[in-house]
Amino acid sequence: MAERRHGSEAGAVEGDFFGIVDLLDGEERKLLDRVREFLRAEVAPHANELWEAGRSPVSLRGRIAELGITGEEGDDAGVPARSSLFRGLLGMEMARVDPSFATFFGVHAELAMGSVRACGSEEQKARWLPAMTRWEKLGAFALTEPLVGSGTAAGLTTTARREGDTWVLDGEKKWIGNGSFADLLVVWARDVADDQVKGFVVEHGAAGLSADVIPHKIALRGVQNAHLALDGVRVPEADRLQHAESFADTNRVLRVTRAAVAWTATGCALGAYEAARAYAVEREQFGRPIGSFQLVQDNLARMLADITACQSLAVRLAALEEKDELSDAQAALAKMFCTTRMRETVARAREVLGGNGILLDHDAARFFADAEALYSYEGTRDMNSLIVGRAATGLSAFV
Repeated sequence: MAERRHGSEAGAVEGDFFGIVDLLDGEERKLLDRVREFLRAEVAPHANELWEAGRSPVSLRGRIAELGITGEEGDDAGVPARSSLFRGLLGMEMARVDPSFATFFGVHAELAMGSVRACGSEEQKARWLPAMTRWEKLGAFALTEPLVGSGTAAGLTTTARREGDTWVLDGEKKWIGNGSFADLLVVWARDVADDQVKGFVVEHGAAGLSADVIPHKIALRGVQNAHLALDGVRVPEADRLQHAESFADTNRVLRVTRAAVAWTATGCALGAYEAARAYAVEREQFGRPIGSFQLVQDNLARMLADITACQSLAVRLAALEEKDELSDAQAALAKMFCTTRMRETVARAREVLGGNGILLDHDAARFFADAEALYSYEGTRDMNSLIVGRAATGLSAFV
């Protein structure tokens, strides 16, 4: 999908104002272009329809697999696809078109597969990751509970009790993306023997497992979030993630996915900006395009500045991740900053569209609504600010 040059003074300016895509190598740039074309041709035309109907884009799993963007197969099944920068830009491009699609993809490829990569044994990686890479098996990540969101480290109530070579899981999970149809659910539960959080891979249809889709959402309606109930679900020891021995291991997954949300938020903001820009150059009032008025241009300029700041921060984040030097506090700061700027940007975009900004027809309304979910998941702004504050002062404000 061809785009205008960065910072061009002739014509409309694309959202990648400083040309961060140029940091990719040639092969990754070509692959990203193929992904953009797929998103333009097969995701964008149906995004509003799926959002309004509350349906997930499960039917596209085969096409996603064909793109080869989820991971490497064969002996390298445990290796994520491409560089950290590519994976970040991939999330940004998906959210630029549809944050629901980006979340659907991320739950599977980052949270579920990321848990197996980070915490699974070599045998487990070989058993699960190839089918997940080919999208033959869809994954979900079950950590949050009805009464435990931000306080999962200390407050997780779902229990795991060992009986010989089997574990028995009891409890509830809430807000589980893909949870109603995923083939493999990574469930986090507290071991009653040592009080530590451990991870388990539970197969769809397991006896004692039920999943109900959460209705009446106003954000990310294209993601089916589920309320799970586990009533004596029996899981073989072979399906316990062998390198997940405490919440510190869970946090290794969350550190990376929290950074990924910074990219997703940037993409959501970018999509909203582009919807507003397109409207501003076409909509006429007082005999001229509203994009020619100073106040509208000021809104667009502020949006573009915030998006560029988020992109620049995320690029540095990817470099740290590539070197395995990314800290919890750095990931938290990026998630906090980018989602805050996203929230401001989508509000400006909706404002540019006036009354039409509350209609799905122009896309800005969808980005405006979806931003609220991105702002809260993977750690609220308040919780991430405390992680950053603890790093800044050496003093914990957590209670």
